This record gives sequence, C-alpha cells and structure tokens, in this order.
Amino acid sequence: MTNNLKVLRAIKNISQEELAKQIQVSRQTINAMEKGKYVPSTVLTLKLARFFNIPVEEIFKLEATD
Repeated sequence: MTNNLKVLRAIKNISQEELAKQIQVSRQTINAMEKGKYVPSTVLTLKLARFFNIPVEEIFKLEATD
C-alpha cells in the first residue's frame, strides 16, 4: 500500500510531530507510514482522512497484485 502522507503534510505545512499529535500516535508511526514500513489500522486511516478532510482512497492506494 502506498500513501500521500508526506505530500498532504507539505500542503498543510505541518511536521510529522504535529500530525502525530493531532491523530494521537507517535512521530515514528507517521514516519513509518510515509516510508511504507507500517500499514495503519482502519481506525488510524479514518483519523487521517478526517484530519485531512478527504476520502481514505485519496491518502492510501492499494498496489496492484499479480
């Protein structure tokens, strides 16, 4: 799964730390998601969608599988 978190943060001009505080996770969690090393829970994806005020599908993309 890929995501646009880094781009969305840049648009809002917020740091990983600020985003983490807003959605109540650690900065390391945000960093791991941005690097594709952590797949968030449904609850976390919904918190991110609410924070950015966009659908989940605009944040996260499923990669095609063969």
